[in-house]
Amino acid sequence: MGRLRLILAAALISFVVAPVFGADDVKLYRWVDNDGNTHYSDHVPPEYSELGHHVLNSQGVKVDVIAGEKTAGELTEIRRLAALKAELQREREAATFRDKVLLSTYLTVDEIQDLRDRRVELLADQIRVTEIYLDNLRVKLAKLQKDAQRFRPYNPDESAPPIDEKLARELADTLDSILRYDQALNTSRLVQTRLLAKFDGDIVRFRVLKALN
Repeated sequence: MGRLRLILAAALISFVVAPVFGADDVKLYRWVDNDGNTHYSDHVPPEYSELGHHVLNSQGVKVDVIAGEKTAGELTEIRRLAALKAELQREREAATFRDKVLLSTYLTVDEIQDLRDRRVELLADQIRVTEIYLDNLRVKLAKLQKDAQRFRPYNPDESAPPIDEKLARELADTLDSILRYDQALNTSRLVQTRLLAKFDGDIVRFRVLKALN
């Protein structure tokens, strides 16, 4: 009887204790603090609650990950990566759209080259007209500056009369025109260079698309 009671007591203890200490209910938390130290515990102290941590089972196997609060730097990086991803997506969509336009606009490379040559020639004519106008303005400026040498402040002689208001205004207007047309000329040349580069790229891409199709 005594032995039977011992067996029954042991069975009862196992029945009562098993749900409390069963492998499925045991959880262990692992986290790394701000100093790089790794901690293990059956609970996460409040001072570490904002840190991310892993949940382990009784065999030490990771069964869950609880993310910690993001720092200001992490949030900034997340936003930067999201913006970069969105920008890449927009670039892919724009490239796809350009390909469709290219294929729907031209039938051959010769058509692209003909349009390129016409556009370049128009810009070349504009550049030549601007260059001629600039040459005339510079000739006019040289004459005005020669006339202005008779007057102060261009003439250091104290007895020289002050420059005539009309001459001063014409001199200033001519200088201003030269600056504006010179800037326009540089812009036209830049547009011409970019236009050639764009058409060269279109020709290369058109050939690739035709080969793929």
